[in-house]
Formats: sequence, C-alpha cells, structure tokens
Amino acid sequence: MIKVLIVDDSAVARQLLRAVIEADPGFQVVGAVEDGEKALGAVQQLRPDVVTMDINMPHLNGFEVTRRIMESCPTPIVIVTGSWDVDAVSTSFHTLEAGALAVLARPPGIGHPDHEAASQELIRTLRAMSEVKVIRRWARARAGAVSPVPLPGEAPPRPKPGYELVAVGASTGGPQALQALLAALPQAFRLPVLMVQHMAEGFIHGFAKWLSDSTGRPVQVAGHAEPLMPGHAYLAPDGHFMGVTRNGRITLVRGRPDNGLCPSAAFLFRSATEAYGERAIGVLLTGMGKDGAEELKLMKDGGAVTFAQDQDSALIYGMPAEAVRIGGAVYQLPPERIAAALVTLTHGG
Repeated sequence: MIKVLIVDDSAVARQLLRAVIEADPGFQVVGAVEDGEKALGAVQQLRPDVVTMDINMPHLNGFEVTRRIMESCPTPIVIVTGSWDVDAVSTSFHTLEAGALAVLARPPGIGHPDHEAASQELIRTLRAMSEVKVIRRWARARAGAVSPVPLPGEAPPRPKPGYELVAVGASTGGPQALQALLAALPQAFRLPVLMVQHMAEGFIHGFAKWLSDSTGRPVQVAGHAEPLMPGHAYLAPDGHFMGVTRNGRITLVRGRPDNGLCPSAAFLFRSATEAYGERAIGVLLTGMGKDGAEELKLMKDGGAVTFAQDQDSALIYGMPAEAVRIGGAVYQLPPERIAAALVTLTHGG
C-alpha cells in the first residue's frame, strides 16, 4: 500500500485528489493538509511514501516547504498544480531545484473528458515516484572536458566535423535531466538541440521559460518551418510531432499518437535519421516506457553517435534501459557528462 500525503490550500482540490488516489486500491491517503507549515509536521508524523504538493499556499509556498522537507525528512514530492499561466508553471518547475521529482497538472473534475487520462497519469507518476528511495540531484556545469565512457566493445568517439544537430527525447524525470544537460553545455556550443519532453498539455511554454532562465541557453517552443538557429534549444509543442528537414527547418505534424504519445521521441529520431544520418547525434534520457529506443538504434545504424542516460542518474531507467538492451546506445552517461561528450565530439560545437 502506497501512503500519500496531499498538500493543497483548496478544499475542493484536496477532495478531488483524495477521490482520484483512493480509487486505486494500491494507495492510501494518510493525510490532507491545507498549508506548508502543517505539511512539515505531517511528513514527520505520517511518514508518507510520496507527497502531492501545491505551489501557492499560505504561510509557506510549495517551493519553500519542498526545500525544508528535503532538508529535514527527504520524501518523494510531486508538484500537482492547477495553474496554467506561463509564469506560474515556470515557478512550479523551480521546485525541481529544491528537490521535487515531477510536476503534473491537477486532474480536472469528474465528468470532464480529460479526467480519466489525467487521473491515470497522476497515479502512474505517484507509483513510480514512491519507489524513488534516494532523492537524486543533477550536477550543474563542471569545468573541463569529461571523456565519454563507451559500452563494452565500443571505442571512445573521435571528434569530427560535420555534425548538424542534437536530438533528445525524455519523459519522467526529464525536466531535471534536460536542465542538467543544457546547463553543462558551454555558451560557445553552437549546435541546435531539438527536444521532446513528455508533459501535460499547457505546461510546455512555462517549462521552456524555466529551462531558459535556469540554464542561460535560449530555449523556445518550436514553430513550424522555423529555421534552426545555432546554439538554440527547441521543445516540441503540445499535440504536434516535431521533426527536421534537410535544409535545417523544423517541421511540426499533427497526427495520431505514436504508441499513445504525441509528441514522441520516436518521430524526432526517425526524422533526424532521414534528414541528417551520421551528421545527427541522438540522446535518450530518463522516462517510463520505450519511446524512442528503437529509433535511437535506427540513428545508430545510420551512422549517428547515440547516448542513453545511465542507470545511476536516471530517475526512471525505462526508455534508456530499453535502448541499451536492443543495442541502440553507444554510450551511457549522466546528463552533464553527455554534455561534455557533445563538446568533445564537435570540437566545442
């Protein structure tokens, strides 16, 4: 039985979250409190396996109470917010820097067409996060180059000219991993970075703002037919597959979800392979499921250098584990060392 503490200043939100969580027989709501001060005491007293945390609350906001919980009684925390404003969403992602593990949208009320899907996503995330026994932190940029460690049987990569772009896929735990990767790239790194992050609809612009603010690298939500700019990072928008053309432009396509996902890393990796072949670099980061694993192997088979996040640093070693299992990743590294390897491969980008 997974024990959950709900922290939200709205009585209606607490009631909704309790109903969603207790509908699954594998969960027990051991407490529901309305402010951050009470949350600190409840964590100490009730010892939940996972906490759902609101952001805007009286006395202590979600960021501050998350920071204090991680200092006094480290516990997996999932931010569950009903805010959709870009600045509010960006603030929610700042709690990841204080130790929260994920940011989710609060499920809409019963009867809403998205209620069931959002509720299932909440339950999946709480179950996965409850199993994270050690709260991992990702290092920021480190001085000096770090040589990538190859998988058995693979020689270290040799720098070569001609790389055109980096394609990255991520899911659960991806925001922290993407932040670590981008923060560790020097400002002189000039390759464009295309990123697919599985995320609740409505959050992507706030996520882009947080990534840009926290890494110092230009990060934007991609637009159709937009030319790739050196040193910029692009996020796939809600409800669109993101690819790239041979003449260096982004292409966005509306379509049926690929294995339930839109956008998907699979689509991005296929497109990068078709457009650039060995001039592309593929990176698959933390996440549940298998999205992008087969297509990372497709990139590798086409001559591209490919990376998977290593097990020790991955919050959820699902997608990268599958890529390694099928032979799709040449190297396994934590995000900041992937960044160092990218610099080495491209003579600084």
